[in-house]
Amino acid sequence: MRLQIITSKNAASLYVVKSISENGRRTSKVVEKLGTYVDLKEKLNGQDPIAWAKEYVDTLNKQEKELKREVLAKYSPIKQITKDEQHFFNGGYLFLQQFYYALGLHNICNVISDRHKFTYNLDSILSRLIYGRIIFPSSKLATCELSKKFIEQPGFEIQHIYRALEVISKETDYIQSELYKNSLNICERSKGILYYDCTNYFFEIEQEEGLKQYGISKEHRPNPIVQMGLFMDGDGIPLAFSINKGNTNEQTTLKPLEQKILSDFGLSKFIVCTDAGLASTANRKFNNIHGRAFITTQSIKKLKSHLKEWALDSKGWSISGSSKLHDLTEVDEKNDLDKIFYKQRWINEDGLEQNLVVTFSLKYKNYQHTIRNRQVERAQKIINTNPTKLKKCNSNDYKRFISKTSCTSDGELADKELYGIDSKLIEQEAVYDGFYAVCTNLEDDASAIIKVNKRRWEIEESFRIMKSEFKARPVYLQRDDRIKAHFTTCFISLMIYRMLEKKLLEKYTCDEIISGLRAMNFYEVKGEGYIPTYTRTDFTDDLHEKFGFRTDYQIVTMKQMKKIFRDTKK
Repeated sequence: MRLQIITSKNAASLYVVKSISENGRRTSKVVEKLGTYVDLKEKLNGQDPIAWAKEYVDTLNKQEKELKREVLAKYSPIKQITKDEQHFFNGGYLFLQQFYYALGLHNICNVISDRHKFTYNLDSILSRLIYGRIIFPSSKLATCELSKKFIEQPGFEIQHIYRALEVISKETDYIQSELYKNSLNICERSKGILYYDCTNYFFEIEQEEGLKQYGISKEHRPNPIVQMGLFMDGDGIPLAFSINKGNTNEQTTLKPLEQKILSDFGLSKFIVCTDAGLASTANRKFNNIHGRAFITTQSIKKLKSHLKEWALDSKGWSISGSSKLHDLTEVDEKNDLDKIFYKQRWINEDGLEQNLVVTFSLKYKNYQHTIRNRQVERAQKIINTNPTKLKKCNSNDYKRFISKTSCTSDGELADKELYGIDSKLIEQEAVYDGFYAVCTNLEDDASAIIKVNKRRWEIEESFRIMKSEFKARPVYLQRDDRIKAHFTTCFISLMIYRMLEKKLLEKYTCDEIISGLRAMNFYEVKGEGYIPTYTRTDFTDDLHEKFGFRTDYQIVTMKQMKKIFRDTKK
């Protein structure tokens, strides 16, 4: 800041002004009008106004340097705001930016840019695609516009995004391997246990083409789909992914991606945990060599009769930490609700020795019983209201409990089809309530195996986050390379989100985190700084404490904000 004296025909006026940068151009802004020379001399009882003013400006500069100067902003109720001038910005992305740079994604972009020799800013594009996917999930066109909401403005246009997607697709394997290596520098990765699962994403189209093929949709939609296979480490952080055609058999997707992990990530010995649908004999045998192991869920209904009889037998059950054997007919809600009972034995299936572990839980039994009762209630409701809507259903649909007959109880041919609740099916399903089984080649204690398998829910949650919060579906891109690039940005976004979640000690839900970042908006006072317009909460306090910078002052000066930019890009 400096003193400026403006002399007119009638008087000399003293102003405090400062130089600011506006739209890339240097200009001056009046910070404070001190008064005319004559008025100041009268107020100061004859003291030299210019000497006083210079001393006052020095004091303001010292206060500003120490971040103690109060900012005064003047607004006129009769002066219109400048047309097309933006004042409202989001700063929640700054916390994501710190992870983006810590993971070395800016350096990855530089390597890719040198390799392909293009002129657009890949770093700016990729970072905004990731921040936008988490905070403002939308189409690529909308993301281009929404990127202007961030304090740091984007350096690209919409056509650059589509060109960048083609390059990102080609470099997907390189990006994944580098991300893994760089992540080891900022957090512990539980590499001994890997979880794998598949899901699919639909397109709002009718015609099959390339990756977009008709297959078994997880959401029972009659649209072409693509399939995603995802590996997650033992801490719930994504490790690697692949995109396959929608009509690909899920069981064939595990081995190629796992081989890529073995070759590109430098991992060799680990346990692969999957659900029953991915547990083909070939996959189990592949993870039964070179120090690798597997844990996979096992349907008790599909066991051979003698194994099923053993699994459902009420006798011979153990509890971790006790050598006593228990009888399930003797367990009760009061004392045993939170206990997990188990039994295990080695079996030989298709030439592979496996440890079959079966568990029983009263809590799980009650849960399954409650879910089935609700389904039966829904089935009865549709029978009572409009049974003509009944169609073919899958194995988990509530309509499976509805039976249809064409005869009366006397065996006579009925005038119309009769609907009722299939009580026999309910009894058959109730037999399995509370039971759960896994197969493994590990010789560990059953409690340790159960503990590993318990975390499978996190990979299911990761898919839900991508589909719901990140709005990764429906996919509107058509070209295969752009589709792969889209899911690459979704994968990176999920990885950064999971790291943020861990850094906050998993205190907040996904909705609380994303809506909290989205709400962290600022009003820019030109030449002075940014005024937070969000509500300070426990969530924002935790963010600032964990990330080492603060944006919750009454005003964040330009100098402070520039320091935050530098700190988040270290």
